Amino acid sequence: MADGAQPASVVVVGAGQGGYQTAASLRDRGYRGRITLISAEDALPYERPPLSKAYLKGEVDETHLWLRPATYYGRRSIDLVQGAVAEIDRAARTVALDDGSTYEYGHLVLATGARPRLPEVPGAGLRGVHTLRTARDAAALRTSLAAARHVVVVGAGFIGLEFAAVARQSGCAVTVVEALDRPLGRVVSARTAAHFTRLHYQKGTEVLLGQKIVALHGDHRGVVSEVEPADGRRLPADLVLFGVGVSPCTDLAAAAGLPVNGGITVDCRLLTGDPHISAIGDCAAFPQVRSGNRLRLESVQNAVGHARLVADRLTGASRAYDELPWFWSDQFSTTLQIAGIDEGHDREVVLGDDPDAFSVLLFREEELHAVESVNRPTDHMAARRLLAAGTGLTPERASAPGFGLGEYLSGGTEASMAI
Repeated sequence: MADGAQPASVVVVGAGQGGYQTAASLRDRGYRGRITLISAEDALPYERPPLSKAYLKGEVDETHLWLRPATYYGRRSIDLVQGAVAEIDRAARTVALDDGSTYEYGHLVLATGARPRLPEVPGAGLRGVHTLRTARDAAALRTSLAAARHVVVVGAGFIGLEFAAVARQSGCAVTVVEALDRPLGRVVSARTAAHFTRLHYQKGTEVLLGQKIVALHGDHRGVVSEVEPADGRRLPADLVLFGVGVSPCTDLAAAAGLPVNGGITVDCRLLTGDPHISAIGDCAAFPQVRSGNRLRLESVQNAVGHARLVADRLTGASRAYDELPWFWSDQFSTTLQIAGIDEGHDREVVLGDDPDAFSVLLFREEELHAVESVNRPTDHMAARRLLAAGTGLTPERASAPGFGLGEYLSGGTEASMAI
């Protein structure tokens, strides 16, 4: 494709949030070529965040998860194809599905996402053992949860803790087993982790930290009945969820000879080593403009931002991806919101005296890098504005009596004037 020329056709592999958004944004930007959106799932593109919350609670059904109704794709001339891509032929610029059908592309967008990790422990294949990534996973989990009495969650990350909250609210006895010494250990500060440990304890959940699972045991029907941590105890379980992270789906890219390193390697414009192929969302390892470090992020915001950038580039407006990351998690009636990325901090400042509503400002070498807000949405929105604009905020200023992020932004500071 010559510089400035639009491709005659775009094929998007993966119809999650990023894949859908790529197709939608291309049409929004006036792209008139052919768009093929290939989904490995037999379902319309849908939202994933509600799967571990509202959907499991039975508050919404599958139709409420759809990003758009079926009629949308025909109206926008987006060919939604169901099937698994078996091969990318970069020389011919085609993708082949496992049913033998092929699709030509002028540009290919890999939005292949990620798959849940399942530890290699005895008994992991027993019935009643689940992971949670897809709508099909969530449907099976919701059915099992309705009949469950004893639930064990392996892994205290976002998915594990969100599901633990739903299971506890459903009346189940719940035990969370985490190999690290605190929940959310790789993503939040010790202060925030301690809050969520206390929250789950208060709701009646048993939380076992610093424990690995060595085996799962089943009954004569092949259904899980017990979980065995390393300390030798036996935890009763008729439902087990493994929430121990995901692995990016890079197989197709690697087989096609594209660089892969912790994700499909892309540049700041989300291009792979092939100028006719982009990668976005959970599967893409991209350079963060602010730190220079290569990241792979799992969030709706990241997938949508990536998709819009690729659509911009394919319709003539090339730029580097530099959006500020942000995340959220709902557990019981508590909401955690995170702005920025903490890749190691040397100082914390806590705002708020309420143990159930506070923000933690994370600094490294006197520079603010991330803000974690628990039940303080106003702080979160101010933090996103502040971090996106570039901040001159110091730990000393943030520690001053009466300091507030909103007041700091509106107080005529250099940072607020730059927004």
